[in-house]
Amino acid sequence: MQLTFYKYQGTGNDFVVIDNLNGAVSLTHEQVAFLCDRRKGVGADGLMLLQKQEGYDFEMVYYNADGNLGSMCGNGGRCLVAFAQFMGVIETEAYFIASDGPHRATVEHGLVHLQMKDVDGIEDLEDACFMNTGSPHYVKTVDNLQELDVFNQGRAIRYSDRFKSEGTNVNFVEQKADNTLFVRTYERGVEDETFSCGTGVTACALAASREGFTSPVHIQVLGGELQVSFEQDGQGFKNVFLIGPAEQVFKGEIVLN
Repeated sequence: MQLTFYKYQGTGNDFVVIDNLNGAVSLTHEQVAFLCDRRKGVGADGLMLLQKQEGYDFEMVYYNADGNLGSMCGNGGRCLVAFAQFMGVIETEAYFIASDGPHRATVEHGLVHLQMKDVDGIEDLEDACFMNTGSPHYVKTVDNLQELDVFNQGRAIRYSDRFKSEGTNVNFVEQKADNTLFVRTYERGVEDETFSCGTGVTACALAASREGFTSPVHIQVLGGELQVSFEQDGQGFKNVFLIGPAEQVFKGEIVLN
Protein backbone atom coordinates (compact mmCIF):
# COMPACT_ATOMS: atom_id res chain seq x y z
CA MET A 1 0.00 0.00 0.00
CA GLN A 2 1.34 3.43 -0.96
CA LEU A 3 0.53 5.97 1.73
CA THR A 4 0.68 9.76 1.57
CA PHE A 5 1.55 11.37 4.89
CA TYR A 6 2.50 14.71 6.40
CA LYS A 7 5.02 15.43 9.14
CA TYR A 8 4.01 18.04 11.75
CA GLN A 9 5.70 19.30 14.88
CA GLY A 10 4.65 21.43 17.84
CA THR A 11 7.58 22.61 19.99
CA GLY A 12 9.56 19.56 18.92
CA ASN A 13 6.80 17.04 19.64
CA ASP A 14 6.53 15.46 16.18
CA PHE A 15 3.83 13.47 14.44
CA VAL A 16 3.01 11.56 11.30
CA VAL A 17 -0.36 12.93 10.13
CA ILE A 18 -2.63 11.18 7.63
CA ASP A 19 -5.71 12.44 5.80
CA ASN A 20 -8.36 9.77 6.34
CA LEU A 21 -11.40 11.88 5.55
CA ASN A 22 -12.50 9.29 2.98
CA GLY A 23 -12.10 6.45 5.51
CA ALA A 24 -9.85 4.46 3.20
CA VAL A 25 -6.83 4.18 5.51
CA SER A 26 -6.68 1.31 8.00
CA LEU A 27 -3.33 0.74 9.72
CA THR A 28 -2.19 -2.22 11.78
CA HIS A 29 -0.39 -1.92 15.10
CA GLU A 30 2.84 -2.93 13.34
CA GLN A 31 2.42 -0.39 10.54
CA VAL A 32 1.91 2.47 13.00
CA ALA A 33 4.99 1.43 14.99
CA PHE A 34 6.99 1.20 11.74
CA LEU A 35 5.94 4.67 10.59
CA CYS A 36 6.95 6.15 13.96
CA ASP A 37 10.29 4.31 14.06
CA ARG A 38 13.10 6.88 13.73
CA ARG A 39 15.55 4.44 12.16
CA LYS A 40 13.38 2.28 9.90
CA GLY A 41 10.33 4.45 9.21
CA VAL A 42 9.43 8.14 9.05
CA GLY A 43 10.10 8.83 12.73
CA ALA A 44 7.68 10.48 15.17
CA ASP A 45 6.42 10.63 18.74
CA GLY A 46 2.99 9.58 17.52
CA LEU A 47 0.66 9.21 14.55
CA MET A 48 -2.71 10.84 13.89
CA LEU A 49 -5.59 10.26 11.51
CA LEU A 50 -7.83 13.14 10.45
CA GLN A 51 -11.27 11.59 10.07
CA LYS A 52 -14.88 12.64 9.56
CA GLN A 53 -17.28 12.45 12.46
CA GLU A 54 -20.91 13.54 12.36
CA GLY A 55 -21.61 16.58 14.52
CA TYR A 56 -17.98 17.72 14.52
CA ASP A 57 -15.56 19.34 12.10
CA PHE A 58 -13.41 16.21 12.36
CA GLU A 59 -12.27 13.36 14.58
CA MET A 60 -8.75 13.02 15.97
CA VAL A 61 -7.49 9.43 16.18
CA TYR A 62 -4.15 9.27 17.98
CA TYR A 63 -1.63 6.43 18.18
CA ASN A 64 1.42 6.28 20.41
CA ALA A 65 4.78 5.57 18.81
CA ASP A 66 4.58 1.96 20.04
CA GLY A 67 1.61 1.38 17.72
CA ASN A 68 -1.10 1.38 20.38
CA LEU A 69 -4.09 3.71 20.42
CA GLY A 70 -3.26 6.58 22.76
CA SER A 71 -5.07 8.93 25.08
CA MET A 72 -5.33 12.67 24.35
CA CYS A 73 -2.20 14.38 23.06
CA GLY A 74 -2.24 18.16 23.46
CA ASN A 75 0.52 19.03 21.01
CA GLY A 76 -0.92 16.46 18.62
CA GLY A 77 -4.30 18.13 18.88
CA ARG A 78 -2.76 21.49 18.03
CA CYS A 79 -0.97 19.97 15.04
CA LEU A 80 -4.12 18.28 13.78
CA VAL A 81 -6.04 21.56 13.99
CA ALA A 82 -3.32 23.17 11.86
CA PHE A 83 -3.54 20.24 9.42
CA ALA A 84 -7.33 20.54 9.25
CA GLN A 85 -6.92 24.20 8.38
CA PHE A 86 -4.34 23.30 5.70
CA MET A 87 -6.76 20.74 4.23
CA GLY A 88 -9.59 23.28 4.13
CA VAL A 89 -11.70 21.42 6.70
CA ILE A 90 -11.80 24.50 8.97
CA GLU A 91 -10.98 28.18 8.65
CA THR A 92 -9.87 29.59 12.02
CA GLU A 93 -12.15 27.74 14.46
CA ALA A 94 -12.51 24.02 15.12
CA TYR A 95 -14.84 21.76 17.07
CA PHE A 96 -13.57 18.18 17.06
CA ILE A 97 -13.81 14.93 18.97
CA ALA A 98 -10.84 13.08 20.49
CA SER A 99 -10.41 10.13 22.84
CA ASP A 100 -11.19 12.27 25.90
CA GLY A 101 -14.22 14.04 24.43
CA PRO A 102 -15.00 17.22 22.45
CA HIS A 103 -12.47 20.04 22.02
CA ARG A 104 -12.65 23.57 20.65
CA ALA A 105 -9.70 25.37 19.10
CA THR A 106 -8.83 28.57 17.28
CA VAL A 107 -5.88 29.55 15.10
CA GLU A 108 -4.69 33.08 15.82
CA HIS A 109 -1.53 34.76 14.50
CA GLY A 110 0.18 31.45 13.85
CA LEU A 111 -0.64 29.97 17.26
CA VAL A 112 -3.16 27.23 17.96
CA HIS A 113 -5.29 27.77 21.08
CA LEU A 114 -6.58 24.32 22.07
CA GLN A 115 -9.19 23.94 24.79
CA MET A 116 -8.29 21.03 27.03
CA LYS A 117 -10.64 19.00 29.21
CA ASP A 118 -11.72 20.39 32.59
CA VAL A 119 -9.73 18.99 35.48
CA ASP A 120 -11.75 18.00 38.54
CA GLY A 121 -8.90 18.05 41.03
CA ILE A 122 -5.30 17.22 41.84
CA GLU A 123 -4.19 14.22 43.89
CA ASP A 124 -1.34 14.97 46.28
CA LEU A 125 1.36 12.31 46.59
CA GLU A 126 4.31 12.15 48.99
CA ASP A 127 6.62 14.46 47.02
CA ALA A 128 4.63 15.08 43.85
CA CYS A 129 1.06 15.29 42.52
CA PHE A 130 -1.06 13.47 39.96
CA MET A 131 -3.91 14.47 37.67
CA ASN A 132 -5.57 13.67 34.35
CA THR A 133 -5.53 16.41 31.71
CA GLY A 134 -6.74 14.10 28.96
CA SER A 135 -3.82 11.78 29.76
CA PRO A 136 -2.48 10.81 33.20
CA HIS A 137 0.37 12.93 34.55
CA TYR A 138 2.73 12.72 37.50
CA VAL A 139 4.24 16.14 38.33
CA LYS A 140 7.32 16.65 40.50
CA THR A 141 9.12 19.93 41.23
CA VAL A 142 12.91 19.73 41.13
CA ASP A 143 15.99 21.96 41.08
CA ASN A 144 18.63 22.02 38.33
CA LEU A 145 16.32 20.28 35.86
CA GLN A 146 18.76 20.66 32.97
CA GLU A 147 21.10 18.14 34.64
CA LEU A 148 18.39 15.64 35.71
CA ASP A 149 18.42 12.08 34.31
CA VAL A 150 14.84 12.33 33.02
CA PHE A 151 14.91 9.01 31.19
CA ASN A 152 15.91 6.80 34.11
CA GLN A 153 14.06 8.69 36.84
CA GLY A 154 10.95 9.03 34.69
CA ARG A 155 11.02 5.38 33.67
CA ALA A 156 11.35 4.27 37.31
CA ILE A 157 8.20 6.20 38.24
CA ARG A 158 6.26 5.12 35.12
CA TYR A 159 6.94 1.44 35.94
CA SER A 160 6.55 1.76 39.72
CA ASP A 161 3.97 -0.40 41.51
CA ARG A 162 1.46 2.47 41.53
CA PHE A 163 1.57 3.13 37.79
CA LYS A 164 3.01 0.13 35.94
CA SER A 165 -0.30 -1.46 34.90
CA GLU A 166 -1.86 1.57 33.19
CA GLY A 167 1.26 3.70 32.92
CA THR A 168 1.65 7.42 33.48
CA ASN A 169 3.53 10.28 31.92
CA VAL A 170 6.14 11.76 34.26
CA ASN A 171 6.88 15.49 34.36
CA PHE A 172 9.76 17.19 36.13
CA VAL A 173 9.32 20.93 36.71
CA GLU A 174 11.70 23.71 37.66
CA GLN A 175 10.09 26.96 38.71
CA LYS A 176 11.59 30.07 37.12
CA ALA A 177 11.00 33.79 37.56
CA ASP A 178 8.28 35.76 35.76
CA ASN A 179 5.51 33.16 36.05
CA THR A 180 7.56 30.68 33.98
CA LEU A 181 8.16 26.94 34.30
CA PHE A 182 10.82 24.75 32.71
CA VAL A 183 9.37 21.28 32.05
CA ARG A 184 10.83 17.97 30.85
CA THR A 185 8.62 14.90 30.33
CA TYR A 186 9.03 11.13 30.08
CA GLU A 187 6.11 9.91 27.95
CA ARG A 188 4.46 6.51 28.17
CA GLY A 189 3.91 4.96 24.76
CA VAL A 190 7.06 6.66 23.51
CA GLU A 191 8.91 5.25 26.55
CA ASP A 192 11.44 8.06 26.41
CA GLU A 193 11.78 11.77 27.00
CA THR A 194 10.15 13.93 24.33
CA PHE A 195 10.96 17.53 23.44
CA SER A 196 7.50 18.63 24.59
CA CYS A 197 4.26 17.19 25.97
CA GLY A 198 1.11 19.30 25.73
CA THR A 199 -1.03 17.51 28.30
CA GLY A 200 2.08 17.39 30.50
CA VAL A 201 2.80 21.11 30.51
CA THR A 202 -0.91 21.67 31.12
CA ALA A 203 -0.69 19.52 34.26
CA CYS A 204 2.44 21.36 35.39
CA ALA A 205 0.80 24.76 34.96
CA LEU A 206 -2.28 23.73 36.95
CA ALA A 207 -0.10 22.27 39.70
CA ALA A 208 1.96 25.48 39.84
CA SER A 209 -1.18 27.57 40.28
CA ARG A 210 -1.39 26.20 43.80
CA GLU A 211 1.98 27.83 44.47
CA GLY A 212 1.07 31.28 43.23
CA PHE A 213 1.51 30.98 39.47
CA THR A 214 -1.22 32.83 37.57
CA SER A 215 -2.88 32.34 34.18
CA PRO A 216 -1.37 32.32 31.63
CA VAL A 217 1.64 30.33 32.78
CA HIS A 218 4.61 30.45 30.41
CA ILE A 219 6.29 27.12 29.76
CA GLN A 220 9.79 26.41 28.48
CA VAL A 221 10.38 22.94 27.01
CA LEU A 222 13.31 21.49 25.11
CA GLY A 223 11.52 22.20 21.84
CA GLY A 224 10.38 25.79 22.45
CA GLU A 225 7.76 27.76 24.37
CA LEU A 226 4.09 27.22 25.22
CA GLN A 227 1.45 28.92 27.34
CA VAL A 228 -1.34 27.47 29.46
CA SER A 229 -4.33 29.59 30.46
CA PHE A 230 -7.06 28.48 32.86
CA GLU A 231 -9.73 29.43 35.37
CA GLN A 232 -9.85 27.94 38.84
CA ASP A 233 -13.15 26.24 39.67
CA GLY A 234 -13.19 25.23 43.33
CA GLN A 235 -10.61 22.45 43.64
CA GLY A 236 -10.59 22.00 39.88
CA PHE A 237 -9.98 23.96 36.69
CA LYS A 238 -12.05 24.96 33.66
CA ASN A 239 -11.51 26.86 30.40
CA VAL A 240 -8.04 25.36 30.18
CA PHE A 241 -6.18 26.26 26.97
CA LEU A 242 -2.87 25.01 25.60
CA ILE A 243 -1.36 27.67 23.33
CA GLY A 244 1.55 27.37 20.96
CA PRO A 245 2.84 26.88 17.41
CA ALA A 246 2.11 23.92 15.12
CA GLU A 247 4.08 23.59 11.90
CA GLN A 248 4.07 21.38 8.83
CA VAL A 249 7.57 20.03 8.24
CA PHE A 250 7.16 18.05 5.02
CA LYS A 251 4.89 15.83 2.92
CA GLY A 252 5.91 12.38 1.77
CA GLU A 253 4.91 9.01 0.40
CA ILE A 254 5.88 5.59 1.71
CA VAL A 255 5.12 2.01 0.74
CA LEU A 256 3.72 -0.15 3.55
CA ASN A 257 3.77 -3.91 3.57
